[in-house]
Amino acid sequence: MTIRLYLLFSFFVLLAQWSPALSDLVISKLDRKIDLTSQVVRVTANLKIENTGNDPISEVLLPFGDHQARDLAFLVATTSEGKGKTKTSSSSLPIKVVNPEGMPPSLTWYSVSLPKELAKGKSLNLEVRTAFTHALQPFPEKITQADIQLLVFQESAYYISPYAVNVQSLSVKLPEPKVESYTKLENTKFSGSEIKYGPYENLPPFSFSHIAVHFVSNKPFAVAQELVREIEVSHWGNVQITEHYNLVNAGARSSGEFSRLEYQARPHLRGASSFGHLVAKLPPRAHSIYYRDEIGNISTSNLWGDSSKTLLQIEPRYPMFGGWKTSFTIGYGLPLKDYLFRAEGKRFLNISFGCPIEEVVVENLVVKVILPEGSKDISVSVPFPIKESRETKFSHLDMIGRPVVVLEKTNAVHEHNQYFQVYYRFSNLSLLREPMMLISGFFFLFVACIIYMHADLTISKSSPSYLAKLQWDEVQTALQQIQSIMNRCLGIHDKLEASLRELSRTGDVQACKAARKSADNMLKELSKDLKPLLSFLQSSSLSASLYSKVEDVVAKEKELQEKLIVKHTTVTDSYEKKSGGRDIENRIAPIQQRITALRQEVDDLLEIIDEI
Repeated sequence: MTIRLYLLFSFFVLLAQWSPALSDLVISKLDRKIDLTSQVVRVTANLKIENTGNDPISEVLLPFGDHQARDLAFLVATTSEGKGKTKTSSSSLPIKVVNPEGMPPSLTWYSVSLPKELAKGKSLNLEVRTAFTHALQPFPEKITQADIQLLVFQESAYYISPYAVNVQSLSVKLPEPKVESYTKLENTKFSGSEIKYGPYENLPPFSFSHIAVHFVSNKPFAVAQELVREIEVSHWGNVQITEHYNLVNAGARSSGEFSRLEYQARPHLRGASSFGHLVAKLPPRAHSIYYRDEIGNISTSNLWGDSSKTLLQIEPRYPMFGGWKTSFTIGYGLPLKDYLFRAEGKRFLNISFGCPIEEVVVENLVVKVILPEGSKDISVSVPFPIKESRETKFSHLDMIGRPVVVLEKTNAVHEHNQYFQVYYRFSNLSLLREPMMLISGFFFLFVACIIYMHADLTISKSSPSYLAKLQWDEVQTALQQIQSIMNRCLGIHDKLEASLRELSRTGDVQACKAARKSADNMLKELSKDLKPLLSFLQSSSLSASLYSKVEDVVAKEKELQEKLIVKHTTVTDSYEKKSGGRDIENRIAPIQQRITALRQEVDDLLEIIDEI
């Protein structure tokens, strides 16, 4: 916010300083401390409040500008008594948002309810602690790898309040004693890494004085744009935590090239604004810890702990400069007995809410508590406002699903890492559901195997389907036998052709005639074997569509036999008459042409039968 906007804001709030309804309270002393040592701006204000009116006071109003209300992540107020080591604080006081009449619309108002009414002339010590995110702005917004990070913080040197302040002071703590510039007012002192303003006396309501501090800070600006924490409760003795991070360095954006060599050689000079590791503070008895991303397990992590804590140091795969992003998952298990308890007939889970990494700001935190299947009468107790919803998750052996309590919180900081409780009812008999399902499943599997091994699953021999199968098997057998006979006949044909070739080579006519006589006898025997097979196919109803093809191949083969015998007789007679070779070829040429065509037709028909 610029100085011009701050002055405009001051103009509006000053219009309300004469409100008579708020004149009964006076802040006699106010000490305010602003901590800028991390990306979260933490403000602690100690107010001594006096009632100078006649009526008792039951609430104190706290105003915040719109820009502050937008960045406000945490607000708590307590009363305190005593000083130093004897100082004691009460529990958090109830706070709610209110809209008092006659107040500037540019302010967001919170009402703190006092533990008891503040009577006339009485005083009360009130401590207000706030935490703001995104209140520090990088300036310049872009830097190179070798540059340091500079931040700007803007605030009012005077505490904005609807009440008059008698005495107040402000101290601003910096991460290191390096400041580019800061606003100098009356009673301003800069010592070490702290800037002090005041004391200032007798300030009217809504006093305002703009200050700006431009300082060096290389603290990690780790922001989780989204963090999903899954807390799965198993009554078999374990609470499984899984945390999914989408992380970004929200500091000054890195510009220019990145040199890994320079970063490795001088990380404090060539990567001062980046961060290379984060530390997660896990519960003391955490076990089965893992750290991975989409690629797989990340080995650059260290783990150590004692009886009070477990520290997990994680290193991303690359140093995180401004604007760079990464995603990863952390998982670990916890013993159930440390976090699950019983009270008033219910079970309740007592576990921390926020992010275990202290220096991370979470823009959108989603906590999912997955309860065992069968849980009912569910209620939640969280010490700060959240958005609550319900889901159902199905896992292995689930029938109706596991109830999931979904809690959402925006702008979450380390102060939100408080314990919360999830109450529910659960019957011990439900624990036996999954074991009984497994036992029953294996039991019925073994029974089914026994029945299968001892049962006769064959089809009845008197059934029509079984008889039809037998008839079809007989038809297939007959077809195979016919095919075999046809192949043997074709083999005999080849032998006749071979005898003619031998005749042309040797001229032995008698040997050729003997070969024809032997072939003729074998063909007659095969013809006898073929007749009963053809009769069976003709009488079978299943082979009606096949018989025509079988009959056709038999007829073609018969004609082929006749043509071969005519050819064989013609050649042998020509050799006996001493005819010339050309004369023999001319006489058998038409016969040979028919033989070739018939042989091709027979082969084609046999291929069709073979496919059947």
